[in-house]
Amino acid sequence: MKKVLEFVGGVVLIGGLAGVVRELTGWFPFMGFTRALTENVWFLEDRVLFANIVVAVLGFVILMIADTSRRT
Repeated sequence: MKKVLEFVGGVVLIGGLAGVVRELTGWFPFMGFTRALTENVWFLEDRVLFANIVVAVLGFVILMIADTSRRT
């Protein structure tokens, strides 16, 4: 379970960071999988940068949970 959480947390963290970089600089147009979230949810349309920051923080939290979980 720890490896699954580490993988999911890493993917979410990288996706969120790539979304932040994409919104700030225009790079990584292929890595913006959070664009599907921000374009399809009406209250996130004007808050794309904030949504990507939240996704990156969520990925970091998942990684911290994986780190503190016991190995069974």
